[in-house]
Amino acid sequence: MQNSTTRNSNYLYQITIIGLLFFIFGFVTWLNGTLIPFLKLACQLDTLQALFVTFAFYISYFFLAIPSSQILKRTGFKNGMALGLLVMAIGCLIFIPAAEMRLFPLFLTGLFVQGMGLALLQTASNPYISIIGPIDSAAQRISIMGICNKVAGILSPLILSSIVLKNASDIERQITEATDPVIKTGLLDELAGRVVSPYIVMAVVLALLAAMIRRSSLPEIDTNAESTDTGAGAAIGAGRTSVWQYPHLVLGALAIFMYVGAEVMAGDVIGIYGKSLGFSLDKTKYFTTFTLGSMLLGYVLSIALIPKLVSQQNFLKYSAILGIVLTTMTYLTSGSTAVMCIALLGLANAVMWPAIFPLAINGLGRFTQIGSALLVMGIAGGAVLPQIYGLLQKTISFQSAFLVVMLPCYAYILYYAAAGYKPR
Repeated sequence: MQNSTTRNSNYLYQITIIGLLFFIFGFVTWLNGTLIPFLKLACQLDTLQALFVTFAFYISYFFLAIPSSQILKRTGFKNGMALGLLVMAIGCLIFIPAAEMRLFPLFLTGLFVQGMGLALLQTASNPYISIIGPIDSAAQRISIMGICNKVAGILSPLILSSIVLKNASDIERQITEATDPVIKTGLLDELAGRVVSPYIVMAVVLALLAAMIRRSSLPEIDTNAESTDTGAGAAIGAGRTSVWQYPHLVLGALAIFMYVGAEVMAGDVIGIYGKSLGFSLDKTKYFTTFTLGSMLLGYVLSIALIPKLVSQQNFLKYSAILGIVLTTMTYLTSGSTAVMCIALLGLANAVMWPAIFPLAINGLGRFTQIGSALLVMGIAGGAVLPQIYGLLQKTISFQSAFLVVMLPCYAYILYYAAAGYKPR
């Protein structure tokens, strides 16, 4: 009885620590929805330039995921997580000189460094939460992590926008109407300076969390065994010598690419989309929170239903179909209805990462770390797809561009949920 109690206590401790990390992921990641309109105004950018915020942040995953897996082999999961938090803190500090000089490339550098730290954290924490329990309930555990992530994501744009975009419409009007270059520069410098204090606070908090993780008793997990599954999946890795010999993993990485691109479009681009529909900046700065609220509802549903009433792959299938329907509705409607359809895409997107990740790493065994890194590389979809949208909306309507980018994403995820996830 004591052993069972101890195991349950340790399991709860592990879940709590990883949940805290997922809260950090969400808080930092979903600041981008506020940073896009903020930097667009402060640095006087067009829409395509402003979308480089998501590009700089998410493309770092592509370059850093594989090195992250190698770092984790040397440091272990716990020390790797602490290192990732420190790197993120450095990225936050880069915002200070960027704001003082109002240099957009330096802001992008800070975002890239933050993404580097998150790539290391994601590569460590996602397989950790998948492996510490049964694989068939991994989506449920990651959904719990998703709630931590999205609660932070709901809070972060509200907090940051209340600081950096306070009275945004008035400031935008003053900058537009300013004819004296000195006055206009002063207004822009004052606006850019608003970002300094919040990012100093974040840097301090991240450094303290790194120290806490480093000193914690979070245990290591052994991924060197031939398989991570004790059931039918135990034979999946028999005789395989390369991670590329797992088709369900490679297809899963592409599914992650499509999913993250769709999630960023629904969460970060919704503000620009709303501005195109005629909504004021004072309203659009909160649109990201609407998307994250619907994602939170999706996580609650997945926790209640998976795996008791529906398998994680079937839930993924239904979510992809919902994504197709809502994307089509976004094209066919306008105004508040179109914005609502985009926000509800959060409900469709909620279970995609929790379902795709464990399905893709199922049975990788000693290839789990490198497989996790390959999946994390797929996060680069958040860098690429908004850029495609930014280019398309210059030649076709913004609603048509949204449809062209989003429909293929959900169609592919539907394929993966129906057939692509099956280990061969």
